[in-house]
Amino acid sequence: MLARLTGGISPAALSMAYLDWACHLATAPQRQIEIVRDAWYGAKHVAERSLHFADPNRGPWDLIKPQANDHRFSTPQWATYPFNLFAQAFLLGEDWWHKATTGIRGVDPANEAVVDFSIRQLLDIFAPSNFAATNPEVLEKTFQSGGENLIFGWQNWLADIMQVMQPGKISSNGEFVAGKTVATAPGKVVLRNQLIELIQYLPTTEKVRPEPVLIVPAWIMKYYILDLSPHNSLVRYLTDQGFTVFMISWRNPGAEDRNLAFDDYRSLGVMAALEMIGTIIPNTPVHAAGYCLGGTLLSITAAAMARDGDQRLKTITLFAAQTDFTEAGELTLFINESQVAFLEDMMWERGYLDTTQMAGAFQLLRSNDLIWSRVSRDYLLGERANPNDLMAWNADATRLPYRMHSEYLRKLFLNNDLAEGRYRVEGKPVSLSDIHTPMFVVGTLRDHVAPWKSTYKVHYEVDADVTFVLASGGHNAGIVAPPGEQGRSHQMRTKAADAPYLGPDEWQSTSPKLEGSWWPAWTAWLGQQSGAPGAPPQLGADRSNDLGDAPGDYVHT
Repeated sequence: MLARLTGGISPAALSMAYLDWACHLATAPQRQIEIVRDAWYGAKHVAERSLHFADPNRGPWDLIKPQANDHRFSTPQWATYPFNLFAQAFLLGEDWWHKATTGIRGVDPANEAVVDFSIRQLLDIFAPSNFAATNPEVLEKTFQSGGENLIFGWQNWLADIMQVMQPGKISSNGEFVAGKTVATAPGKVVLRNQLIELIQYLPTTEKVRPEPVLIVPAWIMKYYILDLSPHNSLVRYLTDQGFTVFMISWRNPGAEDRNLAFDDYRSLGVMAALEMIGTIIPNTPVHAAGYCLGGTLLSITAAAMARDGDQRLKTITLFAAQTDFTEAGELTLFINESQVAFLEDMMWERGYLDTTQMAGAFQLLRSNDLIWSRVSRDYLLGERANPNDLMAWNADATRLPYRMHSEYLRKLFLNNDLAEGRYRVEGKPVSLSDIHTPMFVVGTLRDHVAPWKSTYKVHYEVDADVTFVLASGGHNAGIVAPPGEQGRSHQMRTKAADAPYLGPDEWQSTSPKLEGSWWPAWTAWLGQQSGAPGAPPQLGADRSNDLGDAPGDYVHT
């Protein structure tokens, strides 16, 4: 009951963080004086600015400017009085609270981050862009439309309330449906067990590379982010470049799957897929690629295979995947002993982590873009964003089994067992340093889920040649980056296994910036690691056992 009220956030964890901050602030008189002085100076500057708003020598953002990633006040209307004053006063208040909650000696860094983050979330509620009377865009549209936007906003709000009461996909009109308008790359399901369907896609070229590509997506969401519409499908791009592609489609677990372990995803997922691929294409190594959590699972699998002398992997590719969780971004604010215990108690009742809890956590990481900008647009301006394939995929969420999610949080996030050599597979520890297979690792510049500097740590964890790519965009849009889209860029550099380590900041400042998508660079790298093209392999291991066409059944669960 408490978890439902708090959205899954542990009150004990939050209280301890604030207590740590408050106690140390109470015993820091000089810091208290500085905070009071900053508040006085801020109020004084706002008062002076309000008295000289018509001064032609003063620009609209002379007190404080919004940060580059803050788009709430980016339109020209916010440069006019008094709205510019409202915005600057709010930003000064945010800045004051940030300084008040950080930099206090003795506060645990994790608790400091929790306090700073939670205060920022509360302050965002009161941004002037969230209220009709203080938002110049809303006022302008209200006068122009005679209040029609507010009526449309009310209708949008009612529609969203109905959506919450009766959960479903955003594409109620059927515009984006798996197998019809998205996830349409032609293929066959060649394996089905209690956890996965393995899809083999049809070739689109007369000859293909002998080594197939196995993609291991995350099971937090559906696989078809890598096979969205035909124009931005990574699957189609790979087949067009002459590769045979296999994709794992995870089944959405229910309460009956509460005891599925993290290692079950390895054995019933990646290893089962490799076994089937080996039956279809015998004696041929595989290019394995993992996305997000699927990349973490692939790293564990690769380390276990290397430990056991299994050489079925030709190359390893990681998309926005972490192998060290010490600096996993603001998502770690939700991960401590108190919070994990609270989540475990909550999941025990249901047998799984519900989609709403995961979606809420990810939205909080970018609340300005994913929550409050939508409030302003949908309910105050009365507008709706045009639905697209990525939005439809994002709404098609999945659940996580109780045991698997508990092990994931404890062994990887909380204890960092994988990076520190304590993670065990089949009773024996695995080490990433056993991996000698060439690797292609992609991080994205604005990733709030797997920060690129966290993904970069693979450089000193594995004993292999690593080609690292830093792509523009975020966790999803930076990976779904088809050639031809405007605004795409990336940096790329290869580090040999025996080359000296280069830190992430030095790497970013010295690596050349390349315009365009990173997809061609990846396929070129795969081509260099592959044999000469030949005839396509057979479709499936047993043609008499028809399991259906792609995208299969599990994508609809």
